[in-house]
Amino acid sequence: MSRSSPRSKPAAARPVVMPLGALAAGMGLSLLSSVSAAQNQGAPTPEATLPAVSVTGKADPKPEAKSTYQATTTTIGKGKQALRDIPQSITVVTEKLIVDRNLDTMKDVLRQTAGITFMAAEGGEEDIRLRGFSLQQTGDIFLDGVRDPAIYDRDTFNLDRLELLRGSASMLFGRGSTGGAVNQVTKTPFLEKSNEVSLTAGSHSYVRGTGDFNIVTGEDSALRINAMRTTANNNGAGSSIDKEGLALAYRAGIGKKVEHLVSLYYINNDNGINYGLPWIKPSASQSAAYNTVNDKLDPARYYGTASDFAQSQGKVLSYTNTLKLGGGSELKSVIRRGEFERDQRASTIRFPNGSGTDLGNFSNNTVFTRGSVLKIQKVDVLQAQSDYTGKHQILGLKNEITTGVDFSREKRQVTAAPNGNNGGITLGKPNITAGNPDDGAWIDESRRILRRGNEFTAEGLGVYVQDLVHIAPMWKLLGGLRYDYFNGNYTVYNTSNAANLPSAKYKQSIDKLSKRLGVLFQPNALQSYHFSYGTSFNTSGDTYSYSPLSVNVPPESSQNLELGAKLDSEDGRMSTRLALFRATKLHERNTDVDSAATQFELSGKRHAMGFDMDITGQITDEWEIYGSYTWIPEAEVDEKSATSFGNRKGDRPGLTPRHSGTIWNTYKFLPKWRAGLGVNFRTKQSPADVGTANGGQQFYAPGYGTVDLMAEYTPSQAYSIKANVTNIANKLYADQVYRGHYVPGAGRLVQVTLTAKF
Repeated sequence: MSRSSPRSKPAAARPVVMPLGALAAGMGLSLLSSVSAAQNQGAPTPEATLPAVSVTGKADPKPEAKSTYQATTTTIGKGKQALRDIPQSITVVTEKLIVDRNLDTMKDVLRQTAGITFMAAEGGEEDIRLRGFSLQQTGDIFLDGVRDPAIYDRDTFNLDRLELLRGSASMLFGRGSTGGAVNQVTKTPFLEKSNEVSLTAGSHSYVRGTGDFNIVTGEDSALRINAMRTTANNNGAGSSIDKEGLALAYRAGIGKKVEHLVSLYYINNDNGINYGLPWIKPSASQSAAYNTVNDKLDPARYYGTASDFAQSQGKVLSYTNTLKLGGGSELKSVIRRGEFERDQRASTIRFPNGSGTDLGNFSNNTVFTRGSVLKIQKVDVLQAQSDYTGKHQILGLKNEITTGVDFSREKRQVTAAPNGNNGGITLGKPNITAGNPDDGAWIDESRRILRRGNEFTAEGLGVYVQDLVHIAPMWKLLGGLRYDYFNGNYTVYNTSNAANLPSAKYKQSIDKLSKRLGVLFQPNALQSYHFSYGTSFNTSGDTYSYSPLSVNVPPESSQNLELGAKLDSEDGRMSTRLALFRATKLHERNTDVDSAATQFELSGKRHAMGFDMDITGQITDEWEIYGSYTWIPEAEVDEKSATSFGNRKGDRPGLTPRHSGTIWNTYKFLPKWRAGLGVNFRTKQSPADVGTANGGQQFYAPGYGTVDLMAEYTPSQAYSIKANVTNIANKLYADQVYRGHYVPGAGRLVQVTLTAKF
């Protein structure tokens, strides 16, 4: 597919935004209904927190994530647990919601969870933020509970569901952020024949085909095959799509004492890349403090060169052994080998220096310059972990014990492309005008001189134990402790000459304890209230690099406090989750130290405090709803000697909007017809560290709201046809933000999907 192929340009329309008050009122009514039903119910608290996993063929049906928005269990907390028994907020996006909203990427799914924002990082890949704290930079993305490197673009074709754990979680996963963790749960074989094929066609020559085949191969074994192929001239935000994926999983011993699962996952992306657009002043008389998005541009316009690309690849081989020990106890062990690559060549789009461009004089003749940014890297990982879950009577009390050990070895290699001043070659790119996007300009990327830039290797070992104690019929106490050892080695190479010898080497070894405490009060089967405290830490090596200033710095540390509830309706078909939280980074590395300093200082401190909630389930047989909302009225830098805006004491950190969320509901108004309506919204947010280069004042990306529609016709159980319109008003907004540029969100997309089941 040619990268310079023409992109369609839908006409701009006036944005349609649902009032926030109406949204809040609807969510409140659902909550009151759930609470009222819960108060009228006197059933005893259910016992099953870590149920026995022994099953039979009849007890291993099609996964519930295919048929409902509501989830009752999770695997993100080590072992399978009821959501009501985890004293921490978890948002689950099931496969049904992913399919209904046509969410093709993990990033698309994360947009359906409140509190998430994206920073357009310098390397071009997005940096995921939760409650304003980075997830991707600290490695808080997991695949079936095992850490997943952040250098490749992830697709949803093999996802059963996505689980978002909010708050500190180092007791569970080792090093990690203040914000939380994301767990991708893949599709696994089950003992029922099920085949599904979908074909989607849409705007910008979008074509996507997926297949999901579950084949029963024996009395206790099954094979599942998932495949995907997607192409498009434009993803609605200026990037072409060309990707393919395959996932194979074979499961044997289903319902037996010993179960085996072997899986292979492969994805290959050869996509285009829109690195972003420069911020612009509304008028010449205003300062850079009023920088904003350029609403004169269609979000689908592309100003990079035809030779820009974002290639990434992931290959993962996993073996999982589950040993059922009786009495609901089991030992689950996983060994995984992964290889990941990213080769990205992007264009930085800027206004010429001294151009004085603003919205008042911006026109089709306005000139953009095109610079170059490259990111070429490879990551190899070997991971092994073993987790035991069991129920035991100790001193007359029921204890649900989870304990385990995990090991990882990571190696990253970065390839550099020095310019002409540093022993390489400089490839200039021609300018482009605003009225002539996608001009087909091309440079020969193969002419670049590539040399070793740096290498990072690390070994990590973690050991943990956690106990949930039933101290009374309505009360449970949770306590957990984890020890981590991390050893990192970093080598920098001289790229300015052909010898390409090492120029510097750094090494760091650390060990750290993490804690988790929680209290659960469950007066009946419909209500569960909790208070929790958890810690987390992240090392200087989380970004696969060291410097003379960072190598000897201890880990940053964080803590999370949460008071929350999970309330179910009397019929069990609706769930409401609520939480008050305070997330604090206690010791943050200060990158603005005096130039004579020999290392960074842990002098920073900041926090975010607020409220979030989810609602999921069926209001009636015909009406299904999913909603997620976060309010962060207070976010502040408490201690830091930095001078950059957004990082000074008293500043509100960037990428922390006060309000964010989504609501989606579908209604079956005729036996064969179903319709859906949804709203996504974020209030204004500033880039993380806008710096003094932008006029010495902090500015904000405007808030936005987008509306999505869906209609589905199902003439029989074997066939269905579904139409989706995303961002129906073609609203231009900043989806990923950075101090020098923003990446627009997708404009209007129209897609039609035909699905066959057999």
